[in-house]
Amino acid sequence: MPEGGVPGGEVPEGAELWLTPPEKEAWTGLISLVLLLPGKLEAPLQRESGLTLFEYLVLSHVSEAPDRRLRMSELAYLANGSLSRLSNVVKRFEARGWVERYPDPEDGRFTLAALTESGYRTVVAAAPTHVQAVRELVLEPLNAADQRALARIAAKLRTRPADLA
Repeated sequence: MPEGGVPGGEVPEGAELWLTPPEKEAWTGLISLVLLLPGKLEAPLQRESGLTLFEYLVLSHVSEAPDRRLRMSELAYLANGSLSRLSNVVKRFEARGWVERYPDPEDGRFTLAALTESGYRTVVAAAPTHVQAVRELVLEPLNAADQRALARIAAKLRTRPADLA
């Protein structure tokens, strides 16, 4: 698209509605990562562990939480899924003996998901595959300065719902 992202190269009134070429390059780069990278990270997990990226993230986040338990709302945010999607996954994990759910003793309005020993062994077994994919697809193409810049940019763009802040 021509300068200013406007068809015909003209800059009409309201041109601020269009992305400049550098803005468009930044945006298309980001959206490409957001849309394409998850599938590339998921493929080896599916092949080696039979887990989707979402399922792995659920297990991983619970495994890293204190006492290996998290509120479902926090877990949905961390794994980037809706509560209903998470609930379906956790239900399957319960059937496999990987996760248990129970009311939060500190506030019964919330439900906790707790990782069982079997669930912990599952995520530990899948972790090397995930770590290798992250290294190959994300970290190795970047030098140390690029990695720091990526972390800094991600921190600036991160949004957190008010109820989880």
